[in-house]
Amino acid sequence: MSSYDVIIIGSGPGGYVSAIRCAQLGLKTACVEGRETLGGTCLNVGCIPSKALLHATHMLHEAEHNFADMGLKGKSPSVDWNQMLAYKQNTIDTNTKGIEFLFKKNKIDWIKGWATIPEAGKVKVGDDIHEAKNIIIATGSAPASLPGVEVDEKIVVTSTGALTLNKVPKKLVVIGAGVIGLELGSVYARLGSEVTVVEYLDAITPGMDSEVQKNFMRLLKKQGIDFVMGAAVQSTEASKTKAKVTYKLRKDDSEHTLDADAVLVATGRKPYYDGLGIDALGVEMTQRGQIAVNDHWQTSVKGIYAIGDVIEGPMLAHKAEDEGMAVAEVVAGKHGHVNYGVIPGVIYTHPEVANVGATEEQLKEVGRAYKVGKFSFMGNARAKAVFAGEGFVKILADKDTDRILGAHIIGPAAGDLIHEVCVAMEFGASAEDLAMTCHAHPTYSEAVREAALACGDGAIHM
Repeated sequence: MSSYDVIIIGSGPGGYVSAIRCAQLGLKTACVEGRETLGGTCLNVGCIPSKALLHATHMLHEAEHNFADMGLKGKSPSVDWNQMLAYKQNTIDTNTKGIEFLFKKNKIDWIKGWATIPEAGKVKVGDDIHEAKNIIIATGSAPASLPGVEVDEKIVVTSTGALTLNKVPKKLVVIGAGVIGLELGSVYARLGSEVTVVEYLDAITPGMDSEVQKNFMRLLKKQGIDFVMGAAVQSTEASKTKAKVTYKLRKDDSEHTLDADAVLVATGRKPYYDGLGIDALGVEMTQRGQIAVNDHWQTSVKGIYAIGDVIEGPMLAHKAEDEGMAVAEVVAGKHGHVNYGVIPGVIYTHPEVANVGATEEQLKEVGRAYKVGKFSFMGNARAKAVFAGEGFVKILADKDTDRILGAHIIGPAAGDLIHEVCVAMEFGASAEDLAMTCHAHPTYSEAVREAALACGDGAIHM
C-alpha cells in the first residue's frame, strides 16, 4: 500500500495545478486520472481544442473577407476538415504531454485509473488502495442535457462531439446561447454552416452586462448566426444523418421545428463526481448538487477537500487553478486565498468578449452609486487598422471613491485586455490610477485607458 501526503483526484486545470503546487511545497503527491492523457476536459475536449478551431476558422474568415483589402490577392483557401482536426489534435497532444512532463519534473505520481474513496484517508484505484493524509477532489464537470434530448455524440452532440464531427454540417442547431454554444457555433458559421441558436431566455450569455449582450448578439447576427430567443426545446429526433429539433415559444406557446444535420446541446455543465462514493462517506452537498466546502475548501469529512467545477462558483478553468493553488497552501499548513471578486470571464469569438467584477444591473440591484466610463474601438487606431473597430470598453467605478468595480469589453484581444483591469482591481485601484498610467501607442490597450479617462473628465479620442 503506497502512502502520500496528498492525493488529488482529477488532472484538469484545478487538479494538475494543485498537484504541482503541493509538490513544490514539499508534499509527497499523487494524482489519479482515468483518461489516457492528463489535462482533464479543458485540455482534451474543451478550452484548448475549441481555441484551436476558433483560431483556424478566424484565419479563414480573414482570408475570405479582409485579405483583398490589404492587397493580399489570390484564391481563398479551401477547407481540409481532416487536416484542421489533425491540427487541433496536435495542439491537444502538445499540451497534455506538457503536463505529463511537469508531473515528472515535480516527482508527482500519476495513478492511472478511476478513483473511489472507500473511507477518509484512502483512495482506491482498480484493486489498489492508496493512503493519503489529505484527499483533494478535482473531478470537474460534465455536459448537462434537457428532457427529451438524447445525445449520441454523432448527430446530437455535446461540446465533446462537436469537436470531432466527421464533416462540416450544412445546418447546425445550437441549443443554448452561452459561452460554449456561441464559440462552437461561430466556428461552424465561419466554415459555412447555417447556424441557428435556440435559447430559452430573452438574452444571450446569461448574467453578462446587458449592453454587451445586445451588441454581441448584433455582431453575431452580422456574421450569419440566426437566433430563436425565448424558446423552450421540447425534443430532438435523430436519424443516421439528420435531426429535427422541436421547440415552443414562451410568448405564445406555439410549437415549431428546425431541421439540422447536427445539433449541439450547449445547455451548461453539471458537477461530476460519479463513482467516488461521496454519498456513502456522508459528504455534505449543496441544494444545487455541488460539494459543499468551507472557506478552506474542506468538505464535511475531515481530510477531504474539493475544488473547481464540483463546488460553488463559476465553472472556469482559471477559477479551479486558483483554488488548486490555494488548497495546496492550506494542506501544507500555510494560508490559501482566492479573490472571488476578481475572476475574469472570456468568450473567444471574434470579437472577443470579456468581463470582470460587477455589472450595471448588479450595482443597481444593491443600490451602489456608480459612474460609467466607455470608449468605442472605433476611436482606437490599432483596432481600425486591422478591421476590428467594432465593440467597446466599459469601466464601472464607485461614484464617490472612483474605485473600479467592474469592466466589460467586447472587441479585439478582450480576453487579454481584461487582465489590466483585474490587476488594478486586485490592488484596489481607482479609474484615475488606470487613466494616468502611460499606455503604448498604437495598442488595443489604449481603449482601456480611454474608458478610464471617461470615468473622469472625458476620453481624448472620442
